[in-house]
Amino acid sequence: MSPGVKRKRPMKTSGPNVSRRKFLKGAALASGSIMVVPGRVLGLDGAVPPSELIAVGTIGCGGMGSGDTNAVMNNKDTRVIGGADVDAKHLEAFKNKVDGHYKNTDCRGFKDFRELLAMPGLDAVIIATPDHWHAAAGVAALKAGKDVYGEKPLARTVREQQAIVKAVADNKRIWQTGSQQRSGDNFLKAAEIVRNGLIGKLKEVHVGLPGGHSGRGSIEPGKAPEWLDYDFWCGPAELLPYVEGRTHWGWRWHYNTGGGQLLDWIGHHGDIAHWGMDADSTGPVEVKPISAEFPPADAIYNTATKYRTEAKYADGTVLTLSGGHEDIKGGTKWIGTDGWVWVDRGGFESSNPEFRKYRRLPEEMRKVKLYESKGHHRNWIECIRSRQPTICTAETSHRSATVGHLALIALQVNRTLKWDPVKEEIIGDEDAAKRLGREYRGPWKIS
Repeated sequence: MSPGVKRKRPMKTSGPNVSRRKFLKGAALASGSIMVVPGRVLGLDGAVPPSELIAVGTIGCGGMGSGDTNAVMNNKDTRVIGGADVDAKHLEAFKNKVDGHYKNTDCRGFKDFRELLAMPGLDAVIIATPDHWHAAAGVAALKAGKDVYGEKPLARTVREQQAIVKAVADNKRIWQTGSQQRSGDNFLKAAEIVRNGLIGKLKEVHVGLPGGHSGRGSIEPGKAPEWLDYDFWCGPAELLPYVEGRTHWGWRWHYNTGGGQLLDWIGHHGDIAHWGMDADSTGPVEVKPISAEFPPADAIYNTATKYRTEAKYADGTVLTLSGGHEDIKGGTKWIGTDGWVWVDRGGFESSNPEFRKYRRLPEEMRKVKLYESKGHHRNWIECIRSRQPTICTAETSHRSATVGHLALIALQVNRTLKWDPVKEEIIGDEDAAKRLGREYRGPWKIS
C-alpha cells in the first residue's frame, strides 16, 4: 500500500464507482459468455482479494523474526512476500517456511535489506534484527514509506530512538513495537487498577528483570562461517573478532550490539510500569545507581550480570529497576497508599484479593479506560488499515526504554543523573550525555 493510497480501490466502467466485483460480473455479461473468476479474487468464502492484502517483508529472519512472521501469516488479510538476512541459512529456512505456508515458491530472499525495501508492492516490514541495527533499518524503512513492526527495545541508544520517533512523524507511518505484554488481559487489568486509583496514590514501582547471561554457541574466537556475512552483521557497530556465541542470541550480552538483560527486558516490564504510571509521554527527572556487577570490558560477554537503580519522577514516584536480585520479584509491582498490585506473564497478585477474580476490570471501576488490543500483531495490521496509532507506538516505546538506557548510563559512570524529560537531555554531565548516542562505523549512517 503506497503512502496516501487507500486499500479500497473502486474500479470504474462507464458508470460512477462500480466496484471490482460488479465490474467483473458486468464484464462477463457484456461479453455474452460465462466468465469464471476464482472466489479468492472476489473475496468470497472469507478469502481476501489480492488487491486488499497487506504485503509484508521481514528484516532479520531468525529468532524473533521467524516468530513475528508466523504471527503475521496467521492473518488472512496479509501476505508475506520477502525477507532479508545476512545469514544465508536463516534466509533459506525463512523462505521455505513462507513458501510452505502459501504452498508456492513466491517468497523472495535478500541479503541486503535495502533490496527488500525496494520490492514493488511492499507495504510494511517486520524488523527483528539485533538492537544495533534497529535504527538504521527502521529509519530506512520509514523513509521508504513502509509501516513497521519493530522489536524491542526501540533501539540501542536514546539518540537512535529519537531518530526513529522523528522518522515516524515525518513520514506519517504506522509503528508498533514488539512490547506485546500491552496486548495481554492481565497487564491491561493491572494497569487500569493503578490508573483508576484503586491502590490509592502511587508511591513506588518495582520492576524485576533477569540477571546474568544466557549465551549459546562457542565463546572462542574463530572464523565466521561462509554462510554469514559477518561484516554486514556488525553493520554500524564495531567490527569485533568473530565469536559464534556473540552473534545469534548472544549479541545481547555485549554492549557493542546489545544492552544486556536490562535493555533486553525494559521494553516488557518497564513498558508496563510506564503504562500504569501514565508515563507514556514523559520520563524520570533523576536516575540514581545503587549497585552493579560488570564483567571486564574486554570479556566475551561484558553486560551487567546484576544491577539496581532508582528513577525518580516529577510527581515523586520512585521506580526501582532491579536485575538478578531475589528481593524484587520478576515483573511489575505498583505500590500505592491504599495497596499494591503485581503482574507478570501468567501471574497476577494484589493486596485486594477481589481483583484476582476479574479477567477484565468491571465497567463501573473503569473511569479511566486504557487502549485495548485484540492481539499485538493484529493491532498493527488493523492500524495499518485505519491509520490510527498502535497500542505501542514509537514514542511510547521510546519513553519506556529511555529509563532503561539512563539506568545503564548511571551504572556505567557510577553517579546520579539529572534528566530533562521535555528536552530529553542529561543535565550538567557532559561525559554521561555523550553516552546517549554513539558513532556509527562507516559507511553506515542514519540518513
